[in-house]
Amino acid sequence: MTKSALALAVLAALSLNNSAHAQSNVQVYGLIDAGVEAVNHAGANDGGMVRVISGGKNTSRWGLRGSEDLGGGLKTVFNLEGGILLDTGAADGALFRRQANVGLEGSLGRVVIGRSFTTTYDLVIKFDPLGFAPNYSWATTGAATGPSKYGMTTAFDNLVKYSGSTGNFSYGASVGLGEQPGNTADGRKYAVGGSWTAGGLSLMAAYEQINGSILPATGNRDKTTAFHLGADYRTGQWRYLAGMRGYKMEAGKAATPDLRGDTYWGGITWVTGKTTLTGAVYHINTKNLPTARDADPTMIVARAMYALSKRTDLYLSAAHASADHGQLVGLSRDDPGSGTTQTGVTAGIQHRF
Repeated sequence: MTKSALALAVLAALSLNNSAHAQSNVQVYGLIDAGVEAVNHAGANDGGMVRVISGGKNTSRWGLRGSEDLGGGLKTVFNLEGGILLDTGAADGALFRRQANVGLEGSLGRVVIGRSFTTTYDLVIKFDPLGFAPNYSWATTGAATGPSKYGMTTAFDNLVKYSGSTGNFSYGASVGLGEQPGNTADGRKYAVGGSWTAGGLSLMAAYEQINGSILPATGNRDKTTAFHLGADYRTGQWRYLAGMRGYKMEAGKAATPDLRGDTYWGGITWVTGKTTLTGAVYHINTKNLPTARDADPTMIVARAMYALSKRTDLYLSAAHASADHGQLVGLSRDDPGSGTTQTGVTAGIQHRF
């Protein structure tokens, strides 16, 4: 994406925000998050590094969202959202890679079409002690090191998505159409799930399946499935979270074993005044691998946040990850480590607008 294209998009967003109030409710919003990280085992020479990172707590992004009241309790809704790499100022992928959808919302729920986060993502993110941090969280996907991240899919292209609620229950379903001629199952993705909340307790369950395309040699296709379970209990200043994912990738290629891994996590958060303290642990039990490659990585995380205002937080995070049998491990879901352990500390600031 060129700088001129981004400038035009921002100009259009500001124009909409100032002139369209009579017809609809349009909002420009965003989250800006940057930090300085010191991490070891960060390169091919196994050396340490100090770097500026974008999204130490949450992914930086900006977007447009809005609605139009159609009457009778029905309204049109839309969302356009793109990622920002704050360390360089570059766009994180396509202009609206994170979300680009339009739909309807009423008393029976909300339906959108386009690109959006999946039902699984919407549910699991609420049960992650670190809140889907790009660094130092494996709740949505494991470390980038190894044969698989043993994770879930955060968003679908070509999506139709429904979400609704009844009493204490929230639920939804997402379908990403494969758009392959002659075979609607090739490339198709779907996710379903729901949660229940009463008093201080919340429970969650979700499932997703991602299809590849039929391989002519075997007549089979690659298929990835992942189910999630989670619990969240709040009492006074304390919050306790636990969750797990069961991941399986079935290979369409002949004589290729399934790849399996279960991820478990738990965390405790304590809030006092403007300060929030969180401790969490993540563990991946890798399966169907030779003993020498069975990493079974574990990561321990601690984070302190201080609220300067309702929109601005300072944070300090520290994490340590280790793997078995001499396998490599990394703290981040995106950046692989170069050693059997990795330790990092990040100090950052986040502002929401």
